[in-house]
Amino acid sequence: MSEAGLRLTFEGGSIVLDGLDEENSLGVPGVTYDHRTRQLRAEAIHYRTIVQFLQSRKIMYVDQARDYKVAKWPMRVEKQAFPHQTEGLKAWCDADKMGVVVLPTGTGKTHLANLAIHAAERPALVITPTIDLMNQWYDELMLCFQAEVGLFGGGYNEIKPLTVTTYDSAYQNIERMGNKFGLLVFDECHHLPGPTYSLSAIGSIAPFRLGLTATPERSDNAHEQLDRLIGPIVYRREITELRGQYLADYRVETVFADLSPDERLRYESDRLIYREFLQSTGIDMRRPGAWGQFLIAAHRSAEGRQAYIAYREQRALSMAAPAKLKILERLLERHNGDRVIIFTNDNATVYTIARQFLVPVITHQTKTKERREVLLRFNSGSYPIVATSKVLNEGVNVPEANVAIVLSGSGSVREHVQRLGRILRKSGDKEATLYEVITRGTGEEFTSLRRRQHSAYGGD
Repeated sequence: MSEAGLRLTFEGGSIVLDGLDEENSLGVPGVTYDHRTRQLRAEAIHYRTIVQFLQSRKIMYVDQARDYKVAKWPMRVEKQAFPHQTEGLKAWCDADKMGVVVLPTGTGKTHLANLAIHAAERPALVITPTIDLMNQWYDELMLCFQAEVGLFGGGYNEIKPLTVTTYDSAYQNIERMGNKFGLLVFDECHHLPGPTYSLSAIGSIAPFRLGLTATPERSDNAHEQLDRLIGPIVYRREITELRGQYLADYRVETVFADLSPDERLRYESDRLIYREFLQSTGIDMRRPGAWGQFLIAAHRSAEGRQAYIAYREQRALSMAAPAKLKILERLLERHNGDRVIIFTNDNATVYTIARQFLVPVITHQTKTKERREVLLRFNSGSYPIVATSKVLNEGVNVPEANVAIVLSGSGSVREHVQRLGRILRKSGDKEATLYEVITRGTGEEFTSLRRRQHSAYGGD
């Protein structure tokens, strides 16, 4: 068939090139021969590269893959952008509207995305990690643009030229909507890399892509996939660069709790059992995959099961030491009248705090309506304190919060920065305070050092 007969179609998350065969593929990038259908095929993410290749070589083709047109998005209110928003937008546009913008929580990533949607003039799909965030984005888009906004996920099935969805809904349905949008906006884009969520990027033809995050780096180095899925980091500003003017100023204080003599004895005994088992099996917990090796080895013998129990007990003693609750009581007295978020690493500690201090809690078990009500009352001040485990680490707008108390957490730098970010949204002249409560002389001290390796804490 002649080159003039070349036709591009979208099929189940891929681009099919009809009119060429395996011997006459013209070297089109990203294309391989599908022996099942006897067609040339490419992942939909290659659409832009394929079109640019054909146009640069003046190869005639018919584009039946793209199911969208140019779309104007008139804004209801033109509000002045901050310098970092203007700079971030320009950097993204200069990078051919492909790439990741890294900005701290509370510095207006949503407004920057709205400006990008306006500038791209294409149907846009905003992809979020949670239903709550999907609903927040829906409200923002409705306020910003004079247009209908579709919701896809959480019981809704509306695909409109401007739509917001979740990562779960996007990757599961990309085969049916992967050719309907010219712009993808990935909120909290550090969630995107991986075998499932990445399908929402791979199966879409969208030539324009914007990633938003405060913390792109991942401990598994999967963030390196973002270059292919969205584009490189095109603009970045850290908390330390924006504190005071665009973020609340803040201070960080470490408070040490001490184990009682009996608790110390139990901790050291359990720690010894656990570490001797690691030594006997040659497992180095600093290496990737070591946790999985430990779990497998621990369930192969009585000694292993004892080591696993010892690990859990010494960890519980360090993370949920009774002395921490006494420190929490003093901190809550000190900050009577402030808006306080208490963070823990587990739900059991959250519910212990709820019973002892009579404060509302939010965990992954909290129903959507109850969670919404707690946050509304927290923001209004009728609930001055809320306790949580991990679900408030990201994607929650609590502008009045000015004190965070981290009773326990993982060694993740991202988690620690996200928790700090919850209290940094600018509100008048507020100064935010983050307390990190650490059990002295335990592995928690090492965990604290690991998670503080960020410029916001004076780390690297």
